[in-house]
Amino acid sequence: MKRGLLIVLSGPSGVGKGTVCAALRARLPELVYSVSATTRSPREGERDGVNYFFKSREQFHHMMQTDALLEYAEYVGNYYGTPRDFVEKTLSEGKDIILEIEVQGALKVKEKFPEGIFVFLMPPSLNELKQRITGRGTETQATIDHRLSVAVEEMNLLYHYDYAVVNDQIDSACNRISAIITAEHCKRERFLNELFQEFASVPSAENVSER
Repeated sequence: MKRGLLIVLSGPSGVGKGTVCAALRARLPELVYSVSATTRSPREGERDGVNYFFKSREQFHHMMQTDALLEYAEYVGNYYGTPRDFVEKTLSEGKDIILEIEVQGALKVKEKFPEGIFVFLMPPSLNELKQRITGRGTETQATIDHRLSVAVEEMNLLYHYDYAVVNDQIDSACNRISAIITAEHCKRERFLNELFQEFASVPSAENVSER
């Protein structure tokens, strides 16, 4: 069975990662969504193993200490992280898995999982990103300026990624990411590894002649 691919979708806040990821999963139902672990309490309707893996702080600390997380961060008093075993199990079953995450978390994942496919979702322009953030109507001008400043810093980290996809239209962005996944599955290295494994099981000509 071919090993699956880990696709890491990242980009600055406000670029539309969640929207694109949801549309991509609707288009590719076989694509597994990476479920995060968290120490926060479940909200109404949330299910363990579906929305999150809900952990106690003691359990989460144990995962941190045993390198059981590809990345983690603390936000508003609770921990969030990506369980390594869930990702590994999914990949070993030959399934592709997508992780939607912010930039700093993606860089941590790359340190531990460099073979992942890292896709940076770009806004069409900084002005467009500003309009998207402003359009929410929930941010102060100081917050908007800060988020734009952070976005510029994060876009300067683009060289850490394998691909850049502009989110001008959701369907177009999904088309590009789908094409990336297809191309990655067609890379010669994936076939060479399988061929070498098959060749290793074939008796050599010398052994065959001895029989």
